[in-house]
Amino acid sequence: MQIDVRHGPSFALARCTLVAGEHVKVESGAMAAMSDGMTLDAKMEGGFLKSLGRSALGGNSFFVTSYTSSVDGAWVDVAAILPGDITVIDSTPERPLAVTRGAWLANEQSLTMDTKWGGANNLFGGEGGFVSRFDGAGKVVVASYGALDQHALHEGERLVVDSGHLVAYDAYIAMQARTTGGIMKSLKSGEGIVVEITGPGLVWTQSRNPNGLVTWLTAVLPFSRS
Repeated sequence: MQIDVRHGPSFALARCTLVAGEHVKVESGAMAAMSDGMTLDAKMEGGFLKSLGRSALGGNSFFVTSYTSSVDGAWVDVAAILPGDITVIDSTPERPLAVTRGAWLANEQSLTMDTKWGGANNLFGGEGGFVSRFDGAGKVVVASYGALDQHALHEGERLVVDSGHLVAYDAYIAMQARTTGGIMKSLKSGEGIVVEITGPGLVWTQSRNPNGLVTWLTAVLPFSRS
């Protein structure tokens, strides 16, 4: 599968081009357009319980849509709901990938996706505690809210991230939730609980926080009246 990211970094869209007989798994509702020669099928990936866990815990859709090409060169465009960038990350058997809630858009058929407990690190940050984990060898299309940054941490190198800005990371990287210097200092700064990540490994972050958008909208929108 060939993936071409266009219109980034603010309104990125990824075009997945397939050969005949190849298929790509796409988040429900992420398709923006597709060419002739492409067919789709939506099903519960991995059965009812895995689909329920992916939806209720991982923040993804209950059904996974599979797009299959009947000819060489057929394509499907995928896009996120929020404005921002898209990156393509290679997952390998030696380096499985963890993707936070709402960031997954698509992946190659060679990969297995499952919902895994991401630890209290994500739970404290309002991310639900669960992540989508990809095992095997293949490409994963990941979206951000705002711009994307990649951090390559060396052995013992540390990075502190607000979990709302965390997009993806190597599944085996060391992570720990903590406050930003004590309860009172956290309350004064407004940072609350952050995630301390220790290398080696790769981490992807986003320049905007979806939780901040929800908080702002809640504050400025009028209350609905029945």
